[in-house]
Parts: sequence; C-alpha cells; structure tokens
Amino acid sequence: MVDRAVSKFLRRVMPMLVLMLVVNQMDRTNVGFVQDDLRADIGVGAAAYGLGAGLFFISYAIFEVPSNMLMERFGARVWLTRIMISWGAVTLAMCFMHGATSFYALRFLLGIAEAGFFPGVMYYLTTWLPDSYRGRASAIFLGGSATAYIVTGPISGALLEMHGLGGFAGWRWMFAMEGAISIAVGLVAAFFLVSRINDARWLTTEERAALTAAIAHDRDTRSREPKVSRLRLVLHPQVALLTLVFFAMALTGYAITFWLPSLVDDIGGLSPFQVGLLSAIPWICAVITMYTMSRYTDRMPDRRPYLAIVLVLSAVGTFLATLGSPWFGLAAITLAAVGSKCGANLFWPLAQSSLDLKVTASGLAVINSLGNLGGFVAPTLFGYLEESTGSTNGGLYALSAASLVAVIGVYLLRRPGAGTGAGAGTKAPAPAPAPSAH
Repeated sequence: MVDRAVSKFLRRVMPMLVLMLVVNQMDRTNVGFVQDDLRADIGVGAAAYGLGAGLFFISYAIFEVPSNMLMERFGARVWLTRIMISWGAVTLAMCFMHGATSFYALRFLLGIAEAGFFPGVMYYLTTWLPDSYRGRASAIFLGGSATAYIVTGPISGALLEMHGLGGFAGWRWMFAMEGAISIAVGLVAAFFLVSRINDARWLTTEERAALTAAIAHDRDTRSREPKVSRLRLVLHPQVALLTLVFFAMALTGYAITFWLPSLVDDIGGLSPFQVGLLSAIPWICAVITMYTMSRYTDRMPDRRPYLAIVLVLSAVGTFLATLGSPWFGLAAITLAAVGSKCGANLFWPLAQSSLDLKVTASGLAVINSLGNLGGFVAPTLFGYLEESTGSTNGGLYALSAASLVAVIGVYLLRRPGAGTGAGAGTKAPAPAPAPSAH
C-alpha cells in the first residue's frame, strides 16, 4: 500500500519539483553569461560583478531558516510556489538594472526570494515519504541540478541573441524572459503540489492511511535522537573538517559557474548562443563522469581515497587553466568541473557515514550552510583580482591551493564505520551539491 502511494507521488509531484529546481539554478547563475554586457552597458566592473554575484549567498543564508519555518506554517503548495514566483519577479526586475547599486540590491533580493527553496523541498519530502524511500526521491530531485548546469548555457545564450529586438539589449531580454518563465512555472506548480497527504485526491483512503502511519513512525524514531547545539556542532572536529572540505569544493564549483562563460568568450568570434553551448561542455562531461563513477564508488566502504583523487583533479584543472590558450583553458576547466561534480557526489555519503549519530542531522545542516558561503567568497575574490591585476590567474591558484588543503582534510577524517555511531546518519537526506546550490 505504501509502495503504491509513493509511486503515485513520484509520478505526479516529483517532475514538477525537478522542473522548479532546473529553473531555480538557471536564475541564480544566469548572471555569469552577461558579465561583459553589464560592464559595457551599466558600468559594472569585475569587482562589482563578483561582489554582486556573491551577495546572493549572504541573503540566502540569512533567510534560509525563517523561510523554512514559514513553509511549515503555510504548507508547500503555498510557500514553494510563493518562493518561485518571488524569485521570478526579481529576475525579471533585473532587466531594468542601471548601475552597480541596483545590481547589488537585486542580487541580494534574489537571495531572499530563493531562500528556503532547496531545504524546503527536502522538508516537503519528509512529510510525504518514509525514510526508506527518500533517498530515491532525493536522487531524482538532485538530477535537476545536474540538468540545470547543462541547459542554462544554451538557453541563456539563445535569449542573448535577441539583442536589439525592440531596442533592448540581449541581457535585458534574458532576464525578462527567464523571470517570466519562473513566474509561469510557479503558477502552474500551484496546481501540482499538494501540501498534505490527506489533501491528495489521487490517493485512495487506504493509501493515505498507510503512508501517514509510515511517516508518523519515522518521526517518532527521529524525535528520540539526541539534540546538539549549533555552537557545539561548529566546534565538533568531524563537522569542522567536513565543512572545510565542502567550503573548498564550493569555491571551485561557484567560481566555474560564474566565470566559465567569460573564459569561453575569450576564445573570440563566438555568438552568445555558441558561448552558451561551449559553456555546457564541462558540465556534460562532469555529469557523465559523476554517474559513471558513482556505480563503482557506491560499493566502496571508504570513499575518502576517491574524494581525494577528484579534489586533486580539481586542483590540477584550475592550475592548468592559467596556462595556454582559451581553448586549452576550457579543457582545463572541464577537468576542474569533473572533479568538483564528482567530489560533491562522493562528499555527502561520506559526511553522513563519518558523523556520530548525535550530530548527523544537525551537522549536515551546519556543513551545508557554512560551506555554501564559498558561493560568496569565490566570485568576490575573482572579481577583485581581475579588477586589480587584470587577470583571474590569482584566483585560480587560490582554488588549486584550497582543493589541496581539502585533500589533507579528507585524510584527517575518521574512517567511515570507525567509532560510535558512525554510519548511523544514512537516513538523513543529502543536501545539494554546490553549483549552486545552491
């Protein structure tokens, strides 16, 4: 009975959640395709661009918890669609930017608007799916993040080709159209999302009762787990090491996300659509490698050596990107993207199995929140370095060094399965890999 109810949920609701995530990732990272346009049209230099790109993550982190609390009160149908319509409106408003100040303000507002979407969906899954089914649903949902990296470039590039239509610049059309798409998808989502099991007319009475009972049993089990304060979690050795590793991975992931289109554009002679297509290549390679590698590493009891290898690959890729032609740089960044994406895929299962039971659930939340601040540091650092030195090589060297430091952190982690409670955290849903984030 529970199997039938879960299958119906996966068929009817998960496709909409995946579509929402694809649009979410596109709207938070599309600014990477208009860096040169913003500099030429409204005077947003490299440092201002990097700061504005990063400000999103500050407001996102600040408002993430309050947003989740409000979702618990209003329900997923109201709150998730509200989030999506809000970020669509802010994205649309970005087509009216006229300087650095408005760029900063709208990126900060975008973070507020999007805050709580990913953890909100994760919470939504806990209200609909028993623990034993949630891993499958999380994998389906996270597939949307991988898809977003691939489709963002071609879609944004195609919209930039509208330059001059109606007397508007291509980047204004891009923000306007992608914002309008987000609003439309948000409105449609209101008809697909169902906040509570008892409100699902497509479930039978028996299915609703069985699913409700299974989730109630899981909640009763989790309520007996010990609680630990956030301050103690930050100081917990394993949590601190995992946060360091994830922060380094987020630095590389977000640096590639926001600066890859600019690097591709340096090749010269490319249309915006061609830039978008070439920008998708590193992510296509990364996703293929990630899924291929996961078939092997999922059977391994200790993922640390494999995580260390892909972190070294990231370090080598970002270092090599400072050498040779832009085409060579694209190949090098592809290596770094493969390392970053595979690293995220290996990291979260390792984090879950490395933490004691008493800190698993809260520890993963702390690691995700603090580690994702790499999304602020990376673009801000790159923008400052390009503005002051005329090159991003210094930032790429910093990414290489950060990845190598993370390798050391990986080997300082306790071996999974060693010590009290290790491996007990496998029930917790894995947070999102960094592209962003997200």
